[in-house]
Amino acid sequence: YFDPSKTIAEDTLQQLLRFLRSTPSSVNVQPNHFYVLATPEGKKQLADNLGERFQDNAEKILNASHTIILTTRADLPDSHLEAVFAKERADGRFPDPSKQQLWESMTRNFLDLRNYGYKDLNHWMEKQTYMAVGLTMMAAAELGVDATPLEGFDPTSVDKAFKIRESGHTTTVLLALGYPDPQKVYTTPISRFDPDQLFTFI
Repeated sequence: YFDPSKTIAEDTLQQLLRFLRSTPSSVNVQPNHFYVLATPEGKKQLADNLGERFQDNAEKILNASHTIILTTRADLPDSHLEAVFAKERADGRFPDPSKQQLWESMTRNFLDLRNYGYKDLNHWMEKQTYMAVGLTMMAAAELGVDATPLEGFDPTSVDKAFKIRESGHTTTVLLALGYPDPQKVYTTPISRFDPDQLFTFI
């Protein structure tokens, strides 16, 4: 439960967004686009389009300071890959052109393996999105901001409301950010398996 009266300071928000932008993705594929909902209107648009089964999450979104819609590419056209390589070249990621060329060849081979060998390209790209959301939650905690990931939504409805599929993406997960409502903070202990059930030391 978020306190609707508290807003994340702009410098803190920008620090979080810089971190989100810098989160790693396998072979630097960067399959994401992020919708940052900072206004009451934007948050209401999302809350109204979660789908009938998921209205219990509307309050979290409406009371959060910000909510981010994390989307993932629906496919991986060559134009996207060329854009990644062009940005790497412009940024000087590999100062030696032969290393950049080798990197691009290796990346194409790896993506062909995901696409035609394992046939899991979409699932693999979504894994990159979940890596981004997990790391961003840790960064938020370091900055004193609460972060709640939400899978309770109808992706078709959210995609339609924000015209996400027109961009070649689809909604993967939501991340609500803000500060806790002191009247509704959980006081009961968390419940997890004991260490000897979770860890195997070899």
